[in-house]
Amino acid sequence: MTNLETLKEAFITSIKGASTTLIVLKNQKGTQVGICNYGARITHFIVQDEQENWVDVVLGFNSIQEYLNAAELYHGVTAGPFANRIANGAFMIGNTLYQLEQNDGLNNLHSGKAGFHAQVWDVVEQNTSSVQLSISYADGEGGFPGPITASVTFTLTDDDELVMDYKASSGKDTIINLTNHAYFNLNGEGSGTILNHSVKINADSFVEINEACIPTGKFIEVENTAFDFSVLKPIAKDIAEKDIQLVNGNGYDHSFVLNQNENGLTHAATAIGDISHLKLEVFTEEPGMQFYTGNFLNAKDKGKAGNYYERRSGFCFETQHHPDSPNQAHFPSVILKEGELFESKTVYKVSF
Repeated sequence: MTNLETLKEAFITSIKGASTTLIVLKNQKGTQVGICNYGARITHFIVQDEQENWVDVVLGFNSIQEYLNAAELYHGVTAGPFANRIANGAFMIGNTLYQLEQNDGLNNLHSGKAGFHAQVWDVVEQNTSSVQLSISYADGEGGFPGPITASVTFTLTDDDELVMDYKASSGKDTIINLTNHAYFNLNGEGSGTILNHSVKINADSFVEINEACIPTGKFIEVENTAFDFSVLKPIAKDIAEKDIQLVNGNGYDHSFVLNQNENGLTHAATAIGDISHLKLEVFTEEPGMQFYTGNFLNAKDKGKAGNYYERRSGFCFETQHHPDSPNQAHFPSVILKEGELFESKTVYKVSF
């Protein structure tokens, strides 16, 4: 098993005058999670399977330079201030129009090149099992009204749960949608396709998208469609169907409308590796979850084990509000009022 402590030096550099570092979280089982403050990202999640093998279930790299040079920008990142897509990169709050960078065709994706994923976050406090990172965004930075202050606290429990507590506040009414963009392969990063992983999603409907992956505003019932994950099924089972939604997303790249609990965490999804039999469960307070099957991974990035990350070699469970929510009045609101506190919790739990 890789001792993440030995990698710390490889994560030290300076970006725009800010120092990067690798924080290593550990629990009593010996599980290790790597957190880098560049992008507040998960770099490693090393757990033991039922055969007592150590498996790193998150795609990524062993040095900061590899993250800086990667073709895929979003490995393990905390995406914000607004994760996912906004149509035409534009939204209104009251009578004021805000224009963001258009970095995904005409749309804004993950807040553009200067999003939270591309910033060095401050390390506020840390101990063996937890770290709190924070970031400040000036009013108008990236096109967003502010100033915005956000934080995420990563905590590794002795039950192999990685708990993510998000907070944000703003000096002006703004929009907030935070998520984590870890790519998982439960057979181990770099071990090949995730198509034979089995997935279950606790949702009766999903958000319909157009050819630009922007919501049409319509929710589609999953029953009798390729999007029915109400019981465990292999990702490969329906992904090649001639469904216009799968064509538009180039596979699964859709927000599912979670069947939320009235109070507390919702059990959003489960995935099981076909070889390792490791199970990932996701719990969240968010109303949606983007299920993304790594459709645009392109074998340009060589991962930690020395293997290239090919198409569909990782999947994401991105708990969130739905894409383009600022422009969809009937979606749950993403408006964060001046002086109010945004709080949200998501848990990734790995077991066998």
